[in-house]
Amino acid sequence: MAIIKSPTGARALRRSLLGLTLATGLLAQLPAAAQSPDFPSRPIRMVVPFGAGTSTDIVARVMAEAMGKSLGQTVIVENRAGAGGTIGTDFVARAPADGYTIVMGTVGTHAINKSLYRKLAYDPINDFAPISLVGQTPTLLVVSANSPYKTLKDLGAAAAKSPGVSFASAGSGTSGHLAGELLKSRLGGEMVHVPYKEGSMAVSDVMSGQVQFMFYHPTAVLPHIRAGKLRALGASSAQRSSAAPEVPTVAEQVGGDFDLVAWFMLYAPQATPAPALQKLRNSAAAALASADVRSKLSAQGLEKGAATDLTAFGKAEVAKWADLVQKSGAQVD
Repeated sequence: MAIIKSPTGARALRRSLLGLTLATGLLAQLPAAAQSPDFPSRPIRMVVPFGAGTSTDIVARVMAEAMGKSLGQTVIVENRAGAGGTIGTDFVARAPADGYTIVMGTVGTHAINKSLYRKLAYDPINDFAPISLVGQTPTLLVVSANSPYKTLKDLGAAAAKSPGVSFASAGSGTSGHLAGELLKSRLGGEMVHVPYKEGSMAVSDVMSGQVQFMFYHPTAVLPHIRAGKLRALGASSAQRSSAAPEVPTVAEQVGGDFDLVAWFMLYAPQATPAPALQKLRNSAAAALASADVRSKLSAQGLEKGAATDLTAFGKAEVAKWADLVQKSGAQVD
C-alpha cells in the first residue's frame, strides 16, 4: 500500500473523500426515479379522488391501461374518495415525489376547490406538476322528458313567476352548481339550488320532476336522454358538444360568454424529477394519440383539450371559477 507523506497530498485526499461522502449523501436523498434510468421499475399508482364508476374513474382506467402498456409497468387505479375530491388529491400532494404516485385531477379538485374551501390542505398549482390534459367536456342542461320546458326561454319564463324553479347538483360548489348560478344570472328570476350528496340521486329526482333541471356530465345523462327519460335543453360550452351536437349551447340561446367545461388532467407531485415526469408525459401523449383511447374517451363525452401551457391553463381556470364561487356564495368549511 502506498504511503502518502506529503501534507498537500493528504489534504487533497481528505478533500476527495469528503466530496465523495457529500455526493453519496445527496444522492441518497434523491428520489429513486432521479437515480434510476430504468424508471419505472415497479407499478405506478394512479389515484382517483372520487368513487368507482364515476366519470373520473372511468377516464382514469382508460388512461391507466394505455399508459401501462407504453411504460412497461402496471398502472394501478386507486380510489380515494371523499370531501369533494380533496382527500385523494391531498394524499398525492403529500406522496413521495418519485413518479410512482399520480392523480387524475379534475376541474373540481384543481380549480374550483381552491376558492370553495376555506382551508384547502393542498395548493392546486404549487403542489403539483401537470402531466397531461386528458380531455374536457361540457355539461348538459337537462329536464325531465315530461317537463313542460322545451327551451331555455320556457325555463326563464317559469323562473320569472313565483315560486320559480329549482335546479339540482352533485353538491355545493360543483361545476353543475356554478353553471346553474351563472344561468340564473343570465335569465334572472327565481332559481333555487338543491344540492345532493351524489349526482345519480340528483339525476333521478330531475327525471321524476321533483327538481326542474340540472347541469351534468354527458356520460351520466345521455343514456337517459336516449331512453326518453330526460330532455337536453343546452350545453354549457362555447361550442356544441361532440357527444350531443344536436343540443344548442346555452350561449346560442341567451347570448354572452357562457362557456364552462369540466376537464380531467393528470398530475404528479411538484418535486417529481424531470426524467420521470417526462416519461409520464410521453406515455400520456402516446395514449391520447391512440385511436382506441380516443374512441373510448369520446364515448365518455370527452373532447381533446386545446391548452398547451398547462400551468397557465390551470391558473386561468382557478381565477375563472373563483369568480363564480364568489358570486354564488358557495363555501365549504
